[in-house]
Parts: sequence; structure tokens; C-alpha cells
Amino acid sequence: MILAIDQGTTGTTCLVVDDELNVHRRGYAELPQHFPQPGWVEHDPEEIWQSVLAAAEAAGLDDVDTVAITNQRETTLLWERASGTPVGNAIVWQDRRTAERCRELDADLLRERTGLVPDPYFSATKLEWLLREHAGDGLAFGTVDSWLVWKLTGGGLHATDVTNASRTLLVSLETLDWDDDLLTLFGVDRALLPEIRPSGAGFGTGELLGRTVDLRGIAGDQQAALYGQGCHRAGEGKATYGTGSFVLVHTGDDAAPPPHGLLKTAAADGYALEGAVLVSGAAIQWLRDGLGVLADAAESEAMARSVDSTGGVTFVPALTGLGSPWWDAEARGAISGITRGTTRSHLVRAALEAIAHQVADVVDALPSPPAVLRADGGATANGFLMQFQADLLGIPVEVAAERETTALGAAALATGEGARVAVGASYEPQIGADERASLRQGWLAALNRSRT
Repeated sequence: MILAIDQGTTGTTCLVVDDELNVHRRGYAELPQHFPQPGWVEHDPEEIWQSVLAAAEAAGLDDVDTVAITNQRETTLLWERASGTPVGNAIVWQDRRTAERCRELDADLLRERTGLVPDPYFSATKLEWLLREHAGDGLAFGTVDSWLVWKLTGGGLHATDVTNASRTLLVSLETLDWDDDLLTLFGVDRALLPEIRPSGAGFGTGELLGRTVDLRGIAGDQQAALYGQGCHRAGEGKATYGTGSFVLVHTGDDAAPPPHGLLKTAAADGYALEGAVLVSGAAIQWLRDGLGVLADAAESEAMARSVDSTGGVTFVPALTGLGSPWWDAEARGAISGITRGTTRSHLVRAALEAIAHQVADVVDALPSPPAVLRADGGATANGFLMQFQADLLGIPVEVAAERETTALGAAALATGEGARVAVGASYEPQIGADERASLRQGWLAALNRSRT
């Protein structure tokens, strides 16, 4: 049996699955986020680890002999090799503190070399910032997967996989190895870096809650979802709806630089084009926690269906800037079209529609859309959102039967079988081209007002 660890931005999920990806048990533990300044987002590395232990204990390790890992990407940690003690909090992928530094970087060089863009989203400028604040010898850098491997092996292995490494701005997309020119650009010593291994490789033997386990199968959460959705051939694509939304379309062995506005990234079995939406489910969380518009995210579907439209309201949730295809770190959220008749339900519906519009922005930037969009993540339980997504795209949306597809993708890597998560529901477009174009035009007008 396999324990698939999905270490995410707001919590850790652990699934106990068999070789055919049947889920036998599951556990979950929340993970606090820390916001020391506006635009800063941090995690305590020890709280990350404790969330893994708690979720694993809740799932139970009876009959588990293998651990697979998938994780929030780009989040950057730095710790002391000798003691394993973090030098400070991890800087989360959502963090915007290095936006000014990113404006100084050569966008063309980074796009050609890494497939990425100079944005605070990625790890290199975060690491540069940490090294400036915590200079010293004997340090180790890692993304969350590396930190978990380090903890599981008691400091015996400092390693990452190609998918996570490809998100650092420090790796050549062509060679899938650390790039000396980029290391020099960001002032990173090779001695800080983990070994890069294939996603389906073995990562040694570790210990979890007193149980000896083999470590096999590691991938960043979005590449794990791509693998779990069975997208192994060029043109096959998926969208994961979580804190952010992420669209990945497999490109086979094509490592050429991406089209404008998109990213090229390592997949677990090749390469993929990616669009990263920084705020989607987080917009619903903000309406709940920041404004008190709804008591529970699960209420959002009924609230959206209780009104015929948004009543002219458009919500652009650029709460941490805009990701693909705009890449505007200074953009800020905007709600427009409010009148005396605007209700909570109109705001909630506008937020859900915004999630779908942002995914549509990414699909519109692809050289060609996938024939079907495979969908996973917590928000896929919202039938209103999934139907609206199919309507905006004009293509079917297939929702995975198990929403925790990222964890199952890591488990599939561990088995080496390439099993695919089953389809649970399908949504066909129900509106015409003219209505679709009108909806998109209204969205883009509002979005452009929020850009810098």
C-alpha cells in the first residue's frame, strides 16, 4: 500500500491507496499561513512537517510500505545542514516581496533558458532574499518536497525531482539540470542545492511515525495532477482548481520556449505548457473570511444559482497580482458594477465566474485548446462553476471522480503503472458563441482596469 502525501498551501492530505489507485483511507491536517506584511505569505517549516505527521497519523500507516509525495511548488525553504533547523519561515509561492527585483531581470533570457518568467511566484528571487537575510555556510535550499525528503530520511538525502526543480528559475529546461549562468545571476552556490532525480525514481528509505518506508514518486502538485489525469500525450490537458487554478497541457518531448503569457515546465514524463492563476479558490476564502459574505465555501453554489446573473457585477480577484497570461505582479483586485440592488449572492456568483474566466484566459493563450479539459481539485464539487467553465470554453469538462487527483498522481508515479483517475462527471457547453463572446468581452474590460 502507498501513502500519498499531498502537502498543500492550506493543509496536508494523506491518502492510503493500492496499486490501482483505489483510496482506502485518508487523513487531513490544516496548515496555518502567516502574513507578516502586506504581500508577504509565509509558512513555518516545522508546522509543514507537523501537518504531514498529523495527516499521516489520521490516515493510518497499517500495511503502508511506500510513501509518494506531491507538494505546493515554488515555496522556498532554507535550513542548516548540520542541525536541520530552518533559518526562518518558508516563503510561499503566493508571496510578492521580490516584485521589484523581478522587474530588473532579463525576461527574454529566463524565458529561453527556463520556460518561466521573472515573477515573485518562482523560487530563485525568494532564495536570493533568504540568503541576503541569513548569509552563512552549511545551508541547504529546498522546495517543500526536498524538505519532506530531508525530514523523512533524517537528513540522509537532499534531493528533489525534475518537476519541482524546473520551477525554481535555476534549471535549464533543455538539460533539466542546475544552470551555472542562472546560479551566478541569483548568487546561489551549488553546495546549497539538492540532487535532481526523475519524478518516478526512488528516493531511498525513510521513517514515518516509527515505520520504515520506501520513498518513491515525487512531483509538484500540478504535474502530479497531469499524470494522475492520464495526460501523457501532446495536446492532452487538465485544470486543477484549488487555492489557485493551474492549466497544464502536455507537449510530449517538446522543450521549446512557451508562447507569450504561458510557461513551459517539466512534466513527470516530458514537458507541458502551463498557465498559473494565482487566486481562484482563495477568492471564495476571502469572501468568507475577509468579508463574511458567506459562512462556508460549500454555500457558494447555492448562492450563485439563487440569482440569474451577477447583476452586472464583475470581480477580478487579483489579490496577489495576476498570473498567466498577464504576469502583472502589481495588479490589484477589483469589484465593479455594484448597485443598490447588489446582494451577497451576486458577489459570490461573480467570484465563481471569475475563476472560470481566468482559466479561459489561459486556454485562449494556448496554441490550440485541448479537445476536453480534465478537471480536479476541491472546487470541482461546485457544479455551477464546472458548467460555467464548459460554457466559457466551448469544450467538454470532465471532472475526476476523486478530487484529490494530485495525491493519486504521485501514487501512480510510485506504482510505475501510469493508472488514470476515473471520470466522475462531464459537463457539455450549453450556450452559443455570441453569448460566450459577450461574457468574455465584459470580463476582459474589467480585468484591464485592474492591471498596472
